[in-house]
Amino acid sequence: MELNVSTASQGGHAVVTATGELDLYTAPRLQAALAGLLRGHVDRIVVDLAGVEFCDSTGMNVLLSAMKRIKEQGGSLELAAPRPAVKRILQVTGLDTVFTVTDDAAPALD
Repeated sequence: MELNVSTASQGGHAVVTATGELDLYTAPRLQAALAGLLRGHVDRIVVDLAGVEFCDSTGMNVLLSAMKRIKEQGGSLELAAPRPAVKRILQVTGLDTVFTVTDDAAPALD
């Protein structure tokens, strides 16, 4: 399965919407989108995971790396609306205590 990634930004805030499967083969697509935002002086990124059906350790590492980089710049990264399978991975790995995770869908940037 593919991974589709779209970004929307306004001011210093950005929403990254991912849909599909986030794994070894598709993670570079998300990594590239996040890296582009981090170069653009964004201080808050919300990654909307409502459409992500599967995420492996590679996907989690991409999210962790982006969170580390944005925190170094004084910003924040949060995960929005992960599906039960992704939420379970976050819980099993303890990453639910590392990331800010909300059950609500990512906010629209209008």
